Amino acid sequence: MFELGFMQNAFIAGFLVSILCPFIGLFIVLKRYSMIGDTLSHSSFAGVAIGLLTGTNPLITAFAFTSACAIIIEFLRTYYKKYSELVMSIVLTLSLGIAIILISSGKASAKVDSFLFGSILTVTESDIMLISIVGGICFITLLFLYNKLIYVTFDENGAKTAGINVKLINYIFTLLVGATISLSIRVMGILVVSSIIVVPVATAMQLKKGFTKTLIFAIVFGFLDVMIGLVLSYFVNSAPGGTIAITSVTMLILTLIIKKFTASNM
Repeated sequence: MFELGFMQNAFIAGFLVSILCPFIGLFIVLKRYSMIGDTLSHSSFAGVAIGLLTGTNPLITAFAFTSACAIIIEFLRTYYKKYSELVMSIVLTLSLGIAIILISSGKASAKVDSFLFGSILTVTESDIMLISIVGGICFITLLFLYNKLIYVTFDENGAKTAGINVKLINYIFTLLVGATISLSIRVMGILVVSSIIVVPVATAMQLKKGFTKTLIFAIVFGFLDVMIGLVLSYFVNSAPGGTIAITSVTMLILTLIIKKFTASNM
C-alpha cells in the first residue's frame, strides 16, 4: 500500500490537512463559528465547478471562491451581528445556486464526484505542492497571530480595548478557514470536510485540558482520524471522506465511553 504513488500523495496531503484543520477548528468551536465550516465547504463546491468548467485547477478556483465567500461572510456579519446564522444561509444559498447551475450545464460534471466525496486516487503532485505552500502560509499565520486570536476568541471587547484590530483579525481568520477548507476537499470531499475541523476538537475537549493541551490533543486526534480513515478507505475501497468522518465520530464515541467508564470507577 505505502509503495503506491497515489497512496503516498494521499498520506502526505492527509498529514497536512490533519494538522491544519483541528488547529483552525479549535478557534472555530470556541468562537461559536461551527456553522461557518459547513457554509464554506459547500461554497467551495461552486469554486470547484468553476475550475472544472474553465479547465483550471479546481483547488485554485475553490480557494479563490471560498476566500471571496469568507470575506462576504465577515462583511455581512457587521450588518447582522445578532443573526450570524442568517449570513451563513445567504452565502450558502448563493454558492449552491452557482454550483448547481454550472454542474447542471453538463460541462463540469465529469469529475465532480471525487470532490464531493474525496478520492485518494486523484491527489496529484501538483495538489501536494499547492496544499503544502498554502497550508504552510496558513500555519505560519496562525502561529504569528496565535496570542491575538486567543484574546479575540475569548473577549472581543477586551481585545479592542487592548488596541488589537479585531476586525482585521476576524477577516484574516475567516480567510484562513476558507483556505483550509479548499485545501482539504481533495482528501475529505466537500460534503464532510467540516467533520475533520470540528469533531477532533470535540473529542479533545472531552479531556478537559487547558487551551494549548486541547489544541495538541485535537491535532493528535485529527491525525489519527485521517490516517486510520485513509487506510480503511484503501482496504474497504470506499470514499476517504466518509470513512474519515465515521472514524472521527467513532473516536469521539470511544473517548466518551472511556471517560464515563473512568469516572464511574473513581
